[in-house]
Amino acid sequence: MPPLLLLLSVVLVLFAAADASPSACRNATCGGQTVAYPFWLLNASAFDCGYPGLGLLCVDSTTLILPFRTHQYRVLDIEYGKHTISLTDADMEHSDTNSSCPHLHANLTIDDNSWLQLASSDSNITFLYKCKSNSSLLSSTSAVKLTRCGAGPEHIGTSYVFLDGWITGEAYDYECEMVVVAPVIDAHKKAMVDAHGGLPPADRSFGDVLSAGFELTYSAQSEKCGQCERTGGLCGYRHTGTSTTMDFTCFCDGSAITDDHCGDSSLERRKKLYIIAGTSSVLLLCLLYFACLFSLKKYRHRRISKGTPRIESFLQRNGTLHPKRYTYTEVKRMTKSFAEKLGHGGFGAVYKGNLSDGRQVAVKMLKDSKGDGEEFINEVASISRTSHVNVVSLLGFCLHRSKRALIYEYMPNGSLERYAFRKNSKGELSLTWEKLFDVAVGIARGLEYLHRGCSTRIVHFDIKPHNILLDQEFCPKISDFGMAKLCANKESIVSIAGARGTIGYIAPEVYSKQFGAITSKSDVYSYGMMILEMVGARERNIDANSESSSHYFPQWIYEHLDEYCISSSEIDGETTELVRKMVVVALWCIQVVPTNRPTMTRVVEMLEGSTGGLELPPKVLLSW
Repeated sequence: MPPLLLLLSVVLVLFAAADASPSACRNATCGGQTVAYPFWLLNASAFDCGYPGLGLLCVDSTTLILPFRTHQYRVLDIEYGKHTISLTDADMEHSDTNSSCPHLHANLTIDDNSWLQLASSDSNITFLYKCKSNSSLLSSTSAVKLTRCGAGPEHIGTSYVFLDGWITGEAYDYECEMVVVAPVIDAHKKAMVDAHGGLPPADRSFGDVLSAGFELTYSAQSEKCGQCERTGGLCGYRHTGTSTTMDFTCFCDGSAITDDHCGDSSLERRKKLYIIAGTSSVLLLCLLYFACLFSLKKYRHRRISKGTPRIESFLQRNGTLHPKRYTYTEVKRMTKSFAEKLGHGGFGAVYKGNLSDGRQVAVKMLKDSKGDGEEFINEVASISRTSHVNVVSLLGFCLHRSKRALIYEYMPNGSLERYAFRKNSKGELSLTWEKLFDVAVGIARGLEYLHRGCSTRIVHFDIKPHNILLDQEFCPKISDFGMAKLCANKESIVSIAGARGTIGYIAPEVYSKQFGAITSKSDVYSYGMMILEMVGARERNIDANSESSSHYFPQWIYEHLDEYCISSSEIDGETTELVRKMVVVALWCIQVVPTNRPTMTRVVEMLEGSTGGLELPPKVLLSW
């Protein structure tokens, strides 16, 4: 929207003006540490803003180094609020013997005019390297011998350390090769001494204390810089005119001036800019919020209006087929405002209700997110064309803006999922083998009807225990036709856009054409997987640690069919035959190649016939 874009542009300009300062004054990062004024990066493109001597090196984008005099120190931390920087001698990082014999190469010398000064938390320790062992002065002092520095071709003499800080004299006074004074955190040094109970500390302890570093403080050392900062400016040093030296410069509002302070008008102008920028930001956020609300409502309206005409057109074309239409108010009344929830499926929640004549119903409220109405049309179009004892009956529907409901006959025993997946300690949800067999036969008859018996052939595409409902007599009824596909009877191949179904029950050809064409045999595969699920869940004598627990169950039951059937039926010949039928038929149904699977008509014949002529399918086709 142009007004919003215009406002956003104004705010960005105001922020840019309010934050105008040279690029070197802006924050940078290196190794997770922030480099901010008065520090600056030596290897940055611009470096005229910041204190002289506080330029830092960023090595490999991971390590900050402070070059001090002719030596380098690694930056451990910078606390801008306390005006302190923590450093450690770079020798401690690059030396291979930093723990066994800490070897420093340079003293830290700071003059009074430096921007950096030692913090009050620091104290000094002194290292004397390669001293002659007969030095009378060393033997008369409180020096601690560095035992791990060794003596030999590369370590001539003995090395010592003084914990009391500075000592008087130079290296030659003690007949030593080098004397180095190093600052350390005083608390760390005391902790090291206390840890050794007053005894000479180990060499490694000195290395640890040196690696912990020391603190320096920084502050404006010139009156010009102090005045510049107090008036809201930033101190810098740059070449002016033809000068070959770096002259002091105060940066105010992004402009470099030669004066030592920023004027009051400049400060007031910056304050006003910040206020205007902040106010504009709040207004922008409010406008964006209302714009989002407006866009969301417009999108929802377009989404609803896109699907609703399509559904209404379908209902008009099939006016004599679909069941009674209810208003949303009637749906709320029959469910008592959705008081009792029966379950939740892939397309919405199901609630218990009562029609005005007293009949109990199950009301499925479809999700609002399905704006094109495909699942609604699938359900109404599919079930309106069916009339079979093993297919659930659709008694009515509701279509009111985004609210869509389907009203089914009520199934008091819920879905087959309750009996195919779970069994409580008392066995209350357990079905006998005879009842499970009857359920399997009923589902097969229902699918046979959908594939061949009704006026328009229907492929369900989502056969699973969750979509099989059981009435008061445990008669199974196929439900949930949201993924179904209607086809003319003469058609054999089904065309669908993308895979559909539930993982574990989807036929191979549905998600990969290399296995074959999509036909009603896809439902046959899902039916076979569901029967194996029922058989495996019903039998509880399989040890969880047995061979079957680590194998693909269809493969395992193929190899142990006789043993499984006998153990499952408790040496009951009639039950053994039922179990064997279910398993063998299921194994035929889950053949990888669709043409090798039986039709649902043949499945019913195999289930209702004897097991005498029932042969196992080829084993190789199970391992795909």
